[in-house]
Amino acid sequence: MEAVAPPVQATTSFGGRVAEAVGRLGPLCAGIDPSAALLEAWGLPDDVSGLRSFCRTCVDAFGGVVPVIKPQVAFFERHGSAGLAELERLLVEAKEAGLLVLADAKRGDIDTTAAAYADAWLGDGSTLAADAVTVHPYLGLAALAPLVTLAGRTGRGVIVVTRSSNPEGRLIQEALTRSGDSVEESLLAEIAAWNASPEIPTGTVGAVVGATLARSIFPLSQLGGVILAPGLGAQGAQLDDIADRFGGCAPGTVIASTSRALLATGPKVPELRRAAADLSGELAAVLG
Repeated sequence: MEAVAPPVQATTSFGGRVAEAVGRLGPLCAGIDPSAALLEAWGLPDDVSGLRSFCRTCVDAFGGVVPVIKPQVAFFERHGSAGLAELERLLVEAKEAGLLVLADAKRGDIDTTAAAYADAWLGDGSTLAADAVTVHPYLGLAALAPLVTLAGRTGRGVIVVTRSSNPEGRLIQEALTRSGDSVEESLLAEIAAWNASPEIPTGTVGAVVGATLARSIFPLSQLGGVILAPGLGAQGAQLDDIADRFGGCAPGTVIASTSRALLATGPKVPELRRAAADLSGELAAVLG
């Protein structure tokens, strides 16, 4: 595993901030997915003004109710530079509302390109910098070192797509490596080793582990980082599935993500806020 530089400043780790927020508000991550279909369902135009109204409604509804929001970057990119400006606006307004933001950008590359992605999504001077960013590991987990290095230095997080909830991903993720372990098991073990390393703050590196899947062979309680568990609601995972898949993980390390099912309760702020609060409370009960 490539060496990672030590932090250059004293910051609370991403994992620590998530655990604190989950302890206050429950383990729900609310997706922000302003698709064309959802904008129409909310009575909003499929343009930048619709994006702005959608995001402000979500911030008003979720602030003080859920710990983390997860904007899907693709729904902003489809509107070009103006759409990315709305994502920047969302990052500012979410921070003001006390929300942690996980940018679902799924980036990943090597060398200087990985470093550029790190600067964009995790650097203190970037207008796109979120509290964490999702990444792909299929150019090799070590290739993500520039992102992990900068995340450790700035108190941010890197969430690695490892066991995704989409069925198309299983062929690759369950494939066996030369060691005899599956790709996903190997990735989870490498993430755990990274989090156990003294060079980065514990909890800097997390993993996407779908709630629709069977229990992981790798013991997730040993990961040492935040587990983003998508699949709740529209993809079919239920509260009992969350309890089964992630029981035994340390409090504050699992955040269950839902987008379409929760957002369908909008666009009125009180209804959306009430649905988020109810679901977060139910998740807290099953995850302890």
